[in-house]
Amino acid sequence: SYDRPSYGRPSFDKPTRIIKKKPATKKREDGLVRLNKFIANSGICSRREADEYITAGLVTVNGVIINQLGVRVNPADDIRFNGERLKGEEKVYIVMNKPKDFVTTLSDPNAEKTVMELVAGKCPQRVYPVGRLDKQTTGVLLLTNDGEMADKLTHPSYNRKKIYHVVLDKNLSKPHFDQILEGLELEDGEIHADSLSYVDEDNSQVGLEIHSGRNRVVRRIFEHLGYKVKRLDRVYFAGLTKKNLRRGQWRFLTENEVSMLKMGSYE
Repeated sequence: SYDRPSYGRPSFDKPTRIIKKKPATKKREDGLVRLNKFIANSGICSRREADEYITAGLVTVNGVIINQLGVRVNPADDIRFNGERLKGEEKVYIVMNKPKDFVTTLSDPNAEKTVMELVAGKCPQRVYPVGRLDKQTTGVLLLTNDGEMADKLTHPSYNRKKIYHVVLDKNLSKPHFDQILEGLELEDGEIHADSLSYVDEDNSQVGLEIHSGRNRVVRRIFEHLGYKVKRLDRVYFAGLTKKNLRRGQWRFLTENEVSMLKMGSYE
């Protein structure tokens, strides 16, 4: 007698599937995390900013400078940024009514006043601003130590509603009003407002709704048309407003607000 050959389903594809699965399983079980994710979760910056700090040679792991991206580390390692050891922190979320003359960039050594001074000593976790409002702009600013959330809200693909109150140096003409709604060409491409309305009788104040997250885009829209922005106040961002917050005041988000942020359940 002899062994009859099997004419069942070929099995040559099985090893391929097993080989593909093994590395993924190993990565999940080895406890290692990407260095940029660990840094972001420590509450000092977003993942993209962490990549910049890594390539600049500002991060060490167990005493060794790491300047290559994609490195995976053990959370128990001695991981330091600018010589200071990092550790995981409880995630916190703060909404602030940013006052004028405070900067939101943490990398400017010449900055006289930063928004971080307004929460210093009152929030035990290290938080940082999500996105940027320039020095003269006031209004809704989100601060957190949740690097994943910060990356999501500042990514170029994030096109959610932002509302601004704009005070101009002169009345906004009807032709320019219409042009802003229809679209105009800036140096970095076409832009248009989603909604625009006058908020006083002399037409020098407008409410503007826009989804773009481009740098200084609101100021550039009006400057392009020959206007000077005297005051710029953000009144809505990421589903949040500055209700009941005076200039310079802030509060922690409620559980419902945090859930709303994480789910993206807002315009």
